[in-house]
Amino acid sequence: MQDVLIYVHSLKQPWDPVIEYGGRLAALLGASVTGAYVYPWPQYSPPPFSSPDFITLIFQNSRAQEAAAKAAEEPFKRWAQSLGVRDASWHVAEGYLPDALAQMGTWHDLLVLELNSDAPWGSPSDVASLILASHLPTVVVPDSPKLNGAPACVVVAWNGAPEAVRAIHAALPLLLRAKRVVMLCGERRNSYLEITWKPPFDMSAYLLRHGVKLESRNLDVDDEQAGAAILQAASELKAELVVMGAYGRNRFSEWALGGATRHVLNHAQVPVFMRH
Repeated sequence: MQDVLIYVHSLKQPWDPVIEYGGRLAALLGASVTGAYVYPWPQYSPPPFSSPDFITLIFQNSRAQEAAAKAAEEPFKRWAQSLGVRDASWHVAEGYLPDALAQMGTWHDLLVLELNSDAPWGSPSDVASLILASHLPTVVVPDSPKLNGAPACVVVAWNGAPEAVRAIHAALPLLLRAKRVVMLCGERRNSYLEITWKPPFDMSAYLLRHGVKLESRNLDVDDEQAGAAILQAASELKAELVVMGAYGRNRFSEWALGGATRHVLNHAQVPVFMRH
């Protein structure tokens, strides 16, 4: 992971704790960091039957927002470098946030999002849509996170699904730095592929081969209870990060994430590393 992208929804300084988490995560990984501030097109803001003066005011406010966002570039870079980030950049975009993150995601390796229903695009369903739109591994961070060096314990949810494989593969740089990794082994899901592996892919052997020392625990619950069981185990283990696939059920729907993922997004108290 060389490039970490952080969605910044507020220009207020000092920076939000979630933004600081993203900066410290980039420093831990030895990665560069990009702060991304996105504001909507002003032409989509006016309500129907607006007066010309009101429309003019909306465009003036948009230009003021743009100027304030551009002025935050140097403070953001200095702040990121004070955390030990090797290189920092700042991007301002006007448009629809999922589209902007999808474009910026083409040259980044990891996205950091805030999980906070009171924040713009911070509700569980909004976060889900951004994960799907960005096509990036994503760390979803609840309020007031803490990251002081490598995580002491990481919980990995494993059930054989392709999304879980992709999430664990993408999280390897963090798993290698963790002091403890516990893999929760659930019932294998159908991958919807007409392929039978003999033997099935061995995730434990894969992680050991890559130098990750791990413990394994069985997670004997069905899909509907998996999310709660993952968070319960993370709480008992005092995990500082959960790694899991963003499991899809209806791949033609914008809100396409399954029950376990949805439960975790609604109830997570620790950062969650997800990939769809």
